[in-house]
Amino acid sequence: MKNSITDWYRNVIRNPKYRWWIIAGSLLYLISPFDISPDFIPIVGWIDDGLIATLLVAELSTWALERLKGNKGEDPAQPTDAAGSGFKAEAKTVDVNAVSAD
Repeated sequence: MKNSITDWYRNVIRNPKYRWWIIAGSLLYLISPFDISPDFIPIVGWIDDGLIATLLVAELSTWALERLKGNKGEDPAQPTDAAGSGFKAEAKTVDVNAVSAD
């Protein structure tokens, strides 16, 4: 049962249709004076704000990356190289004729 709940949540979070609701809701929560755990309690009061701020930054960065790749005419699902330079990653086979140094 736990996997179905986490899978559902993950699918809802990653769905671009709900992205603006998540961004708006997290902004509203962060500027609202009402919290799940009050901020005057040290550490515990800041955990919920930190989690919501992390969710907000993740959503905004995902949105920005999709916009950037969309403007360049690239497919956001297409992987790029490890350095992140924007070049498409391609699997290449290198044939090496190695000779023993004995």
